[in-house]
Amino acid sequence: MTTPLVVAVDGGNFKTDLAVARASGEVLAFVRGPQSSPYYLGADGCLDVVDELLAHAFDDAGLDHGVADVAGLLLAGVDLPSEEEELLAAATNRGFARRLVLGNDTYAVLRAGTDRGWGVAVVCGAGINCLGVAPDGRHTRFLSFGALSGDWGGGYDVGLAGVSAAARSEDGRGPVTSLERAIPAYFGLETPTALAEAVHRGEIEGSRVAELAAVVVDESRLDAVAAGIMARLADEIVDLTRVALERLDLTASDVEVLLGGGVVQAADGRLVDAVATRLAGIAPKALVEETSSPPIVGAALLALDELGAEEHAKDRLRRELGDRVAAGVKLSTVAGRPGRSRS
Repeated sequence: MTTPLVVAVDGGNFKTDLAVARASGEVLAFVRGPQSSPYYLGADGCLDVVDELLAHAFDDAGLDHGVADVAGLLLAGVDLPSEEEELLAAATNRGFARRLVLGNDTYAVLRAGTDRGWGVAVVCGAGINCLGVAPDGRHTRFLSFGALSGDWGGGYDVGLAGVSAAARSEDGRGPVTSLERAIPAYFGLETPTALAEAVHRGEIEGSRVAELAAVVVDESRLDAVAAGIMARLADEIVDLTRVALERLDLTASDVEVLLGGGVVQAADGRLVDAVATRLAGIAPKALVEETSSPPIVGAALLALDELGAEEHAKDRLRRELGDRVAAGVKLSTVAGRPGRSRS
């Protein structure tokens, strides 16, 4: 009897990770491609990206292009029930798998960080979003429509704050900051004015501002202005977490708060520590941690959960897929250009 196959997708605003594994936890393929957010590409455009990645993954694994038993599709930009229904119907018509687990990418972060099945997950990548799940199964989420829903704190926001601070340092409206040099230097330019003109003329895509979040993180180690931007980000994460905990009556529990996403990873533990310090007065028993595995592992574990896989299989998958991502060992990388950011 052939061991069932699972497909896992962590679809973001700048990249998409896809893995194929057996129910035993054996990882057969891992590929990376361009963004797949249905918010920007639509349901069909999103699934076209997944289709292409899946074909590459099956080729790399030496498998016939058949149908997986379970597919876990966890995607940024799937924020409303109507969006989930639309994408689920489209994915079902495509025949990705006999069973589908579909939802927002915050579910992948939560599952990647804990085996409990409940807790709070905050994604801080291109955008920012938060998911809370109570032990009794109650869920709470936020719209995550950017400024339209009151959000601040994704990579684009942090990068833009750095650009603004650099410009104000240059012209004297704001305090002097090392960002004045570091921000334009990222693009090989000398001044914030030169950067502003390059973006204005379309020589540098505005969406690339999100890449500058890493510059802000680096400069925040020594620069007060950059540190202030990161302090605001920590405050925003705490606000999201606080509301999620209050809605689910979890402020007095030993809840796990899992932080994931590129900005969290770039901060090298400092953002996690800042959030933990701030949250201590709100939820004293909460444990704040960076996710122990990347989101693609969470998507794959959700697929294995759906299959009812054994715990040793989940442990194997967490180890094999997590190690492969951490080491940058990809059996195939499908080239693609990131698009605009959205949480």
